[in-house]
Amino acid sequence: MTASPTLIALDAVSYAYPHGPLVLHDVHLQVRRGSAMALLGANGSGKSTLMKLMAGALQPRSGQVLIDAIPATYNRSGRTRARSLIQLVLQEPDDQIFGVSVRADVSYGPTNQGLSEKEIAARVDWAMERAEITDLAERVPQQLSYGQRKRVSLAGALAMRPQVLLLDEPTAGLDPAGAAQLVHTLALLRQEGTAIVLSTHDVDLAYAFADTAVVLHDGGVRTGACGEIMTDAALMERARLELPWAPLVSRALGRTVLRAVDVAAPPQTSE
Repeated sequence: MTASPTLIALDAVSYAYPHGPLVLHDVHLQVRRGSAMALLGANGSGKSTLMKLMAGALQPRSGQVLIDAIPATYNRSGRTRARSLIQLVLQEPDDQIFGVSVRADVSYGPTNQGLSEKEIAARVDWAMERAEITDLAERVPQQLSYGQRKRVSLAGALAMRPQVLLLDEPTAGLDPAGAAQLVHTLALLRQEGTAIVLSTHDVDLAYAFADTAVVLHDGGVRTGACGEIMTDAALMERARLELPWAPLVSRALGRTVLRAVDVAAPPQTSE
């Protein structure tokens, strides 16, 4: 691990796709080691674009992205460095899975890093254990359920041993048991020091899991503690987001009703 507690910093970053208007304007934010951040906004607000900027996959029109305190570069070596520290897990697992077996797919990243066979095997075993798919190692990914394929794509990212894990709509398409299992895994990874950034429409998940909320609206962002940002009714309405139920119910009852994610006992899954 590196000495810097700030793993990703965006300094006055703006971005526009070719021949298009600004998607994001003057964005400032930091991702710190072991933190959990939720990106919230309506469809088209720029959440996926922001994640790609954070991953070093897109170059800003203006401003600067720093990865582990070093300005991001967008040549081959710069992108390789970014991928060694930051992994982006896409919403659709089939966009990332192409191995003939689960083990082969999870092995792909470490193998391309030129690691020894022993180190590759250790990383793959660890990643599959963390993603709770050890029993699927020899299965063909295309024959797995959607939720299982989600966990395979997560394992592929984890095998790179990233310090920051970016997840685009990680619980989309999952049943409640599958979503609970995934959140448990993310909480455990965070406890071990991995920074988690998730883009989601699920305001209740964001409020329960994250400590920092980033609300995207009209190209700008508002960043702060979840308890502050996500209870700002006017802000959430402008961003076309619902208020999370937990603070509303807690206020009505006069006591906290939200429980933290328990990393000691994984939830049961139907798969």
